Amino acid sequence: MTKPPILSIAPHISDPAEPADFPKADIRFRNDRWAEQVGLGGLSDADWAAHFARFDPLPGNLEVPLALRYHGHQFHNYNPDLGDGRGFLFAQVQDQTGRWLDLGTKGSGQTRWSRQGDGRLTLKGGVREILASAYLEAFGVKTSKAFSLIETGEPLHRNDEPSPTRSSVLVRLSHSHLRFGSFQRFAFLEDRDGLAALVQHCAETYFPGCVDADTATMTARLFEAMMRETARMIGQWMPCGFVHGVMNTDNFNITGETFDFGPWRFLDKSDPNFVAAYFDHQGLYRFGRQPAQGLWALQQLGGALTVLAPAEALSEALGGFEAVYQAAFAAHTHALLGVEPTGALDDDIGLVQALFSWLTDSQANWAGTFYDWFGGAAGLARVQASPRAALYSGEGFDAFGERLLARTPERPERLNHAYFQQAGPVSLVIDEVEALWAPIAEADDWSGFERVMAQIEAARGAYDIGFEA
Repeated sequence: MTKPPILSIAPHISDPAEPADFPKADIRFRNDRWAEQVGLGGLSDADWAAHFARFDPLPGNLEVPLALRYHGHQFHNYNPDLGDGRGFLFAQVQDQTGRWLDLGTKGSGQTRWSRQGDGRLTLKGGVREILASAYLEAFGVKTSKAFSLIETGEPLHRNDEPSPTRSSVLVRLSHSHLRFGSFQRFAFLEDRDGLAALVQHCAETYFPGCVDADTATMTARLFEAMMRETARMIGQWMPCGFVHGVMNTDNFNITGETFDFGPWRFLDKSDPNFVAAYFDHQGLYRFGRQPAQGLWALQQLGGALTVLAPAEALSEALGGFEAVYQAAFAAHTHALLGVEPTGALDDDIGLVQALFSWLTDSQANWAGTFYDWFGGAAGLARVQASPRAALYSGEGFDAFGERLLARTPERPERLNHAYFQQAGPVSLVIDEVEALWAPIAEADDWSGFERVMAQIEAARGAYDIGFEA
């Protein structure tokens, strides 16, 4: 097996970490679909627990877990005392295309960056991340994936939920564990050589088209690639009604995947001012501000990279954010509606604006509207049979409806999938998520969770969006 590429730069960006010794290891979730894709599908439950609860090294992989160092802007305040405080990079694996993917943990114990934290994760927090990441993946959003969740048998005390509560350790699979804050740290320390080595590593490992003998050129190319991936990700969030909650610069990874799930929410009804995090008192990361916050985070990354590349070249790269974001927003809205875009961006954005305006004015159910109108004109019979059918009439709706019905349905045979024969879609609004947790907490009843995960998997098969995973 090829050595994990992180080893070439590990001494500059990480510290060895020691996993916690947990009292028990009850497997609550294993992502067998992705395990097959990275060559780990044949693990027995005993081997799974050994690797993802005790963190015995995978053969030929990292011998010691690595807790990464980084800085970051947290609610726009710079913090130079960050790092993996309750997680680490456990292994790097390759999928069937040869692409490198990271197995990173959450709740695996204290590291040198834990500060006053216990390094643990609540079982509820792990369940929430499984649900959100599976849902986003099913609906075509580029995201890290929950790979494993193991209950660890320690009672935890938390201020934001009834305590003591149950504990777990999560392993997530992502294209990269590296963050915007990894670059910010080198710039803050005025470590030009370290920053250049990080740029070289990221270009060679994740964006080979950016590699160049000239460091300034390579840096500008890499920044533009990261900008594009970030703008595309946020453009995918918006039609899904996803609110990340904490868009600090240490919560953006370099490959544009939804990463570091915290107090996430999905909209029930359109509200540009909806805030997911109870501690976001100013609404800095509210739903409607997510594109602006993504741009702001990229500006901070660009500022760090001025150590290596001219500000003018970085500014030019950043100037493409709005166009990439709008194109992704329009494309993903059409994908979720099951219709083909026209290819004329102004016209496609016009449909998006008409839809969002109507959603806000009508306060119609967000997920239900997308579900009812999937397939456009090909699904009119479903619309008429929907319990929400009375909403879809009148002058306010017509501005969107006329545009939608003029679109060509894309693969309308998908409407024959069993998922589209239900009265409504799978949904993860907060009340529904809490309703899934209650039986687990009270009676160790996982049936509701398993039912919703089956619905999410059905949605993935039904939509078959096919964007990059």
